[in-house]
Amino acid sequence: MKTKKSWPVQDAKARFSEVLRAAAKEPQRISYRGQDTAVLLSAAEFDRLTSKKGVKRRSLADVLRDCPRAPEFELPPRGFEPMRRVDFS
Repeated sequence: MKTKKSWPVQDAKARFSEVLRAAAKEPQRISYRGQDTAVLLSAAEFDRLTSKKGVKRRSLADVLRDCPRAPEFELPPRGFEPMRRVDFS
């Protein structure tokens, strides 16, 4: 049987078992009114995509602390600039 990758919602509801079997092999798109709205994938694929094994969660402070440092530099001194007049009328 040929694997179908995209199903209109009516067909997916009517042939749900077939959609589930196909999703075990590859993700299946479900469309509603011609627009893809959902993807059905196997539990194993979902677990693989959402697994955090071996991934250490880092805080923002840790990320910033580990960023490469920019070379030190000085801004040139600002010259005196008179204030602008602003008309509020």
